[in-house]
Amino acid sequence: MLSRNLYILAATLGFFALVAYVIGFSGIAHEPGAPQDASLWHMIGIILLLLGLVVTLFGVFQSMFEQAERRSARQAGQDRAKSPRRSDGGPVR
Repeated sequence: MLSRNLYILAATLGFFALVAYVIGFSGIAHEPGAPQDASLWHMIGIILLLLGLVVTLFGVFQSMFEQAERRSARQAGQDRAKSPRRSDGGPVR
């Protein structure tokens, strides 16, 4: 579940990176109160894109760990179901 949230965060960062990069090429950067240096907007876009990629990598790792945890829990449940039981409910030794 956490990996889905990380993917959403990465998509949001990617969107804002795209917006910042486009602002560098448009005339919006020349509005009053906005940074007028286009290279600054490009740098912001690149930084946001790199952050988005790192968050995506964390999302992939989290997804892999969640899958491994589910698999080990399922395997442990199957092992418990296969083990013979004594009449008092304990495992046979």
